[in-house]
Amino acid sequence: MHDSDLVKSGDSDLVKLYSGRILALAADIPHLGRLTAPTGTARKRSPLCGSAVTVDLVMKDGRVADFAQDVKACALGQASASILGGVILGRSRAELEAAREMLRAMLKDNGAVPAAPFQGYEVLIPARDYKNRHASILLALDAACEAAAQAEAA
Repeated sequence: MHDSDLVKSGDSDLVKLYSGRILALAADIPHLGRLTAPTGTARKRSPLCGSAVTVDLVMKDGRVADFAQDVKACALGQASASILGGVILGRSRAELEAAREMLRAMLKDNGAVPAAPFQGYEVLIPARDYKNRHASILLALDAACEAAAQAEAA
């Protein structure tokens, strides 16, 4: 099922989920594309909805120095990638992993919004009730964490 199918279904709660802020984030994703010489690359896919995110990054002195992402996801996955793209430069692998765990807890366990600079994920709180969208929302951070680990192992 695609986002357009969901909105056509007449589910007013789901229509509210796709807020103007989420759609604006989805329409303006930072760092789209691929890097020519990444030190880490990871592709993550959600089998449930088919969303996929590929992350290329360069780690330098333990921090993300360069970053690109190829995002083929639903609006929620795109919004999540947009939030990540806006704050990832300069972050350490540990910060990315902490943000991923906080985002997972925010979605699955009604946990707190991820700490700064990842507080932009607050816009995705309404997605808590849509468990079939959680994997898509986590894709960008999952891929970034795996790419950072790969870069550090190299």
